Amino acid sequence: MRHTVRRTLLVMMLGLSAGALPLTGLAEARPAAQATASVRIIDTAAVQAAIARGALLWDVRSAEDYRKGHIPGAVNIGDISRTLRREVDEDFIPLEQMARLLGSVGLDPAREIVIYGDKGSAVPYFGLYTIEYLNGRRASVYHGGIDDWKAAGLALSTQPPQPTPVNLNLSVNPQVAVSTDYVLAALKRPDVQIVDVRTLPEFKGEDVRALRGGHIPGALNIPYEQNWVDPDTPSKLTRRQVNSKDGMALKPAGKLRELYARLDPNKETIVYCQSGVRAAQTAGVLKELGFTNVKVYDGSWLAYGNTLDAPAENLSFFNVGAMQARMTALQRRLETLERALAEVQARAPAPSAAQP
Repeated sequence: MRHTVRRTLLVMMLGLSAGALPLTGLAEARPAAQATASVRIIDTAAVQAAIARGALLWDVRSAEDYRKGHIPGAVNIGDISRTLRREVDEDFIPLEQMARLLGSVGLDPAREIVIYGDKGSAVPYFGLYTIEYLNGRRASVYHGGIDDWKAAGLALSTQPPQPTPVNLNLSVNPQVAVSTDYVLAALKRPDVQIVDVRTLPEFKGEDVRALRGGHIPGALNIPYEQNWVDPDTPSKLTRRQVNSKDGMALKPAGKLRELYARLDPNKETIVYCQSGVRAAQTAGVLKELGFTNVKVYDGSWLAYGNTLDAPAENLSFFNVGAMQARMTALQRRLETLERALAEVQARAPAPSAAQP
């Protein structure tokens, strides 16, 4: 996965209370040279303005969720964290395949594109990262997504549009993403800072999702959920303590600047997670805050943790034996359930013959 860019989506919707940007106060806080920079993270009013301008709408949720209801006119190629990545290493599919897939629904990276999913989801930011990786400069993320659209009482559609397919000749922006070799070389550079947006257990090597656990030396751990007003919202939803995703809205700009106060906005900033999706959200937020040189580590910990000679802190290793034991136990339980089901079926009375 790769990342970096600019894009134009200036929204000045004076007098519309719903038009406030999710990152409140950002425009005032930017240096004068950056005050006219394109806006990457937008709200409902800005989405409506973009639609009126003829922007493309990209729904990056699963095909099933899309069919249940989407913003009218939005196109969909499924959950892009799956459809645009290889299963084996979670890296991008080949460029030619990506061109066919995006082109089939008319998604031209050169166009203005509004990307959305569920509120707070990192996947739309992965879509933004993808467009920037493909040299797009006019994409933005609707952070509130389908949830804010519905909350505003706006119409949904269950009918897919009929987009005009386009032939794409895609190229890659080398400034957007970095490789494992790049990260290893950057460890020796004082002008580079690294942000790990995974959970604390992942960072500490307690939750191992590669051959090794731990983190890149010197990385600062700020889980991407900390970008939200209430990072505990998903667990609260599970426990039915709240009934909406409002807590997954972005913090105001001032609070986000406090969150990232230990970082230098003028240094090169490398962001990583497990495979690049969560990192894409933090990368998008940092760019919106005015960080001048933000890159996503393409392979993230999945690649770094499997590079056995790469230095790591809080180093741990994947316990193959324990995993095998758990799999064996699960297999035995499955076999027990299958035998019990067979016994129940054997005892069931045979259906009576149909009377003539």
